[in-house]
Amino acid sequence: MYARAAATTAALLGAGALVLPTATATAQTPAPSTQHDRPLVVAHRGASAYAPENTFAAIDKARDMGFRWVENDVQRTKDGELVIVHDDTLKRTTNVEEVYPDRAPWKVADFTAAEIAKLDAGSWFSPKYAGQRVPTLKQYMRRVSHNHQKLVFEFKKPELYPGIEKQGLRILRNEGWLDKHHVQSKLVIQSFSADSVKTVHKLRPDVKTGFLGTPSVADLPEYARFADQINSTHTSISAAYVSAIHALKGPHGKPLEIFTWTVNDAPSAKRAAGFGVNGIITNTPDVVRKALRED
Repeated sequence: MYARAAATTAALLGAGALVLPTATATAQTPAPSTQHDRPLVVAHRGASAYAPENTFAAIDKARDMGFRWVENDVQRTKDGELVIVHDDTLKRTTNVEEVYPDRAPWKVADFTAAEIAKLDAGSWFSPKYAGQRVPTLKQYMRRVSHNHQKLVFEFKKPELYPGIEKQGLRILRNEGWLDKHHVQSKLVIQSFSADSVKTVHKLRPDVKTGFLGTPSVADLPEYARFADQINSTHTSISAAYVSAIHALKGPHGKPLEIFTWTVNDAPSAKRAAGFGVNGIITNTPDVVRKALRED
């Protein structure tokens, strides 16, 4: 089991019409900056070193460990349902090869939501989690709400799914996640696609957004026009880079932030915290929390 868990952790290392907000909504402030405080700890795909990523088990494990912030990945099925899965194929984290052996390469977009709902998304990680499912976004948001958790929501490979931003925002709205309380303190939407982040910002300028990547310092002002965060891998940043981020203001007039990923050991956590990052996205949130308390 431990060998399987180690392999799992290695694989994880890769953090109706839409109603637009009124003029008063655009004046809302985003979640408060954590600059100068201990970084927020965000459980990456849930507590994914200890339970199968992006499942109820993973976010429940994060809750049970005392972590309020979780991160997820959103993709779209053949029949247009949004589901919580990291890869654009179901092969790594489900038993899709066994259930549908003749449908390689098992792309998420080639399966209906009903077909995906039949898959076991837990046994690959450990027999203990047999029967875990790939949640739909609606199901996932209800579980996060039930757990009183906060969310770093990622549109994964949005170039594969035209219009996914509008669709995702509609679901968030319908589940109560685009009201003032959630927008101000419980939600960040991020993507590796600058175009996707721009789209979210255009559709819902009150929502806090993050760009996943490490733009050059010279390019940061352009990103600050539509992103509240620059969320970079921890191996690509320095104290000077973090300072350059914090020196700028994002679209809500607040200092630009950085949530760094994927930090899974104490030395890396202390290093990132020393740079002044606002948040740390991790598969091992307990390890990071302990390291920050020692720092």
